[in-house]
Amino acid sequence: MKFKYSLLVALIAICNASGFAKPKVLVFCKTAGFHHESIAVGVPAIIKLGQENNFDVDTTTNAELFTADNLKKYKAVIFLSTTGDVLNNDQQAAFEQYIKHGGGFVGVHAATDTEYDWPWYGNLVGAYFKSHPSKQQEANLQVVDKSFVATKHLPATWRRLDEWYNYKWIASDLHVLIKIDEKSYTGGENGEDHPMSWYHDYDGGRAFYTALGHTDASYSEPLFLQHLAGGIKYAIGEK
Repeated sequence: MKFKYSLLVALIAICNASGFAKPKVLVFCKTAGFHHESIAVGVPAIIKLGQENNFDVDTTTNAELFTADNLKKYKAVIFLSTTGDVLNNDQQAAFEQYIKHGGGFVGVHAATDTEYDWPWYGNLVGAYFKSHPSKQQEANLQVVDKSFVATKHLPATWRRLDEWYNYKWIASDLHVLIKIDEKSYTGGENGEDHPMSWYHDYDGGRAFYTALGHTDASYSEPLFLQHLAGGIKYAIGEK
């Protein structure tokens, strides 16, 4: 019996050393501007996604955790509706190195309303927020790539309620996954090519963004949760 226990311990150690340990992600939800109430339900929803999809989740609002040594623990970092200037210069430098060494990034909703004075981050997340209509509305989302892990489960036209972002700037190298049909709601300002979700390889790492997720209800909506889980899997580097 003692031999079997020792063998089990040895096998666990070998698996961990060989990269079979569960990947870990960090959910960062510091706000220096508007604070989305949905963060409170988004955090436990992502923890549950981790339990269901075989990744571990740490959560924080503490920017001091953005050091080179600490970030090495994570396969991806999720900016969950962050707003404003959330990292100082040293923390920004550590995060840049993390991405350059193959790290993953997931931006959710207000992640585009973050770090306007840090161009590297703007290119990572892929756009900067400009405005949104005064009220939440139902709108038609057009899924333009159904081959990707975050969208393959979605209907070609996905009608849902959320807060729809307009952008003051959009990067040129994005692989767009979802566009919004501005004719299906009022207040759109980006025209026919108005992206809502995308991904791209960036500066050595991987970045996924979804503008969805303003409402509390998003985090109990199966289609959205599977969309978010797919983006996290991509950022982690799961094939």
